Amino acid sequence: MFEEKDYDADVFGRFPSGAGYPGSKADWGWMQHILASLNSNGKAAVVLDTGAASRGSGNANTNKEKEVRKWFVENDYIEGVLYLPENLFYNTSAPGIIIFLNKAKPAGRKNKLFLVNASKEFAKGDPKNYITDEGIEKIVSAFLEWKEIDKFSKIVTKEEIAKNDYNISPSRYIHISEEEEYRPIGEIWEEIKELEEEARTLYESIDEIVRKIG
Repeated sequence: MFEEKDYDADVFGRFPSGAGYPGSKADWGWMQHILASLNSNGKAAVVLDTGAASRGSGNANTNKEKEVRKWFVENDYIEGVLYLPENLFYNTSAPGIIIFLNKAKPAGRKNKLFLVNASKEFAKGDPKNYITDEGIEKIVSAFLEWKEIDKFSKIVTKEEIAKNDYNISPSRYIHISEEEEYRPIGEIWEEIKELEEEARTLYESIDEIVRKIG
């Protein structure tokens, strides 16, 4: 199991200096590895679970994963984030995201992220949903042109991301319904697990203090 000391002493240079240790979640460690593998003009598209875009945001406590995500945003390596429909993958029915990295963003796109909420761009399949050819064309066209479309895509500044505590999930900024808005179940569940982990750590610390006193 990789620990913080392993990040600092990695002989392959897979973890950029200053990016930070993501803790128990491997997603942003994987992102660091990919970033370090790119040349100065390199690009990458990485599929992750939706929680990787938002875990730790809005939490008053320090969160290592959020700090790594903040480093990526502040260093302007993220060009865009695509929120995928649910039930596309065979190992889970949950939606996913694709984070697009670019180490040489064009001048007009610097300090901005292009977000796409494609959660409704699917057709029912058996056993899995799929994105139609029309849906793929809509997504690709929007990304290539950085075209803002109501309830689908939006350009967000780095300052706005910072105001939202480095939550880069498209569902945070692009609402697809006129009705009352609900956060995706996957994000809520990830936050619950994170709070449980923090509570467990706190209980262990308290228990250690009590044992020392007693």
